[in-house]
Amino acid sequence: MPTAADQLRRRNLVRMKVSATGLLLVAAATYVLAWRAETAGGAGWVGYLRAAAEAGVVGGLADWFAVTALFRHPLGLPIPHTALIPTRKDALAHNLSDFVGTNFLSEEVVRGRLGRANAAARIGSWLLQRPNAERVVAEMAVAMRSAIGVLRDDDVRAMVEDAVVKRLADVSAGPPLGRLLGQVVAERAHSRLVDLAVDALHKWLRVHREAVLDVVAAQAPVWSPRVLDRRVAARVHSELLRISGEVATDPQHPLRRAVDRFLAQLADDLRHDPGTIARVERIKAQLLARPDLRRAFGDLVAAARALLLDLLEDPSSDLRVRATDALVDLGRRLDDDPAISAKVNAWIGDAVAYVVTNYRDELTRTITDTVERWDGDETSRKIELQVGRDLQFIRINGTVVGALAGLAIHTVTRLLL
Repeated sequence: MPTAADQLRRRNLVRMKVSATGLLLVAAATYVLAWRAETAGGAGWVGYLRAAAEAGVVGGLADWFAVTALFRHPLGLPIPHTALIPTRKDALAHNLSDFVGTNFLSEEVVRGRLGRANAAARIGSWLLQRPNAERVVAEMAVAMRSAIGVLRDDDVRAMVEDAVVKRLADVSAGPPLGRLLGQVVAERAHSRLVDLAVDALHKWLRVHREAVLDVVAAQAPVWSPRVLDRRVAARVHSELLRISGEVATDPQHPLRRAVDRFLAQLADDLRHDPGTIARVERIKAQLLARPDLRRAFGDLVAAARALLLDLLEDPSSDLRVRATDALVDLGRRLDDDPAISAKVNAWIGDAVAYVVTNYRDELTRTITDTVERWDGDETSRKIELQVGRDLQFIRINGTVVGALAGLAIHTVTRLLL
């Protein structure tokens, strides 16, 4: 189905063909009239008109033949080396592909063009406008939603089981856990957790005094007096309450340092002690063998997937707002910092150069494959529709220039005789 643009091109082409043919017919009619007038003994200037018209007809016919021979056989006659486009479209496609690849997709041309364009600065200026950054984030969100939405929850669970769970089963857990725990202890990142645990213990002891008394008293011998058991239990509770309070308020309490030493030793054992590593592996194997743990992994990833889809869907979500802010900040840095802009330009140049160097043949092959699939007559019609209007000017110029050349030759001839 022809597009509106194609229909407009077709009308312009027909109009130019009519104009060029009309001018040729005018030259032919002028020649006939001038010839008859000259034969009948007309004025001297008639000879000049005849010569100009005669040469104009010759020039117009020659250029008509040349233009027509590109797209079809003139007058339907199978003259050699005519209908060039339909008969040689495959060769023309290969030549066009080679021309584009050599002159437009060479590394030197691409790098030079990118260097003059300063793409990083242009990208930065464009991203500085927040609506543009929001548009980029929106397009990225659509792409990510499409990619994530293809996976169903069952697919996610299966992927987690096949990839994550099996990977965990193959990886020794002890040394990584030891390194992580060692870094936590070295940075004292566990102090907050210790504070929370001691605080919770102290509050629990104050609220559940009777429960502590009952537990301690229950451990006394059967022959011990009940009153004595309660006094001992009360003493134990008060000591526990005192110690927990001291630990909660004293960052350098001996119990805290004991916890630090214990965790540091555990981190070292997890990395170097074969027995500890083996015990961790047994615990890990038991946990991974539990179907409910596998389901929990899958459910966790599926929930994260659903959450991510919601965040991507909502334009006002924190994720999209932060991504937009990051792009605007990137645009500002690209626009203001020449060093960063130069680095980005170098990356872009390297990336594009890699593509055109390694995939130039595949890119230009698109031209060849597309033209080879076209029918010869269809190819001729497509090309004529694009450039035929301009080619009709060749016919017009041929008629005009031929007429001027004929007039000049006739004038020189008359002057020399």
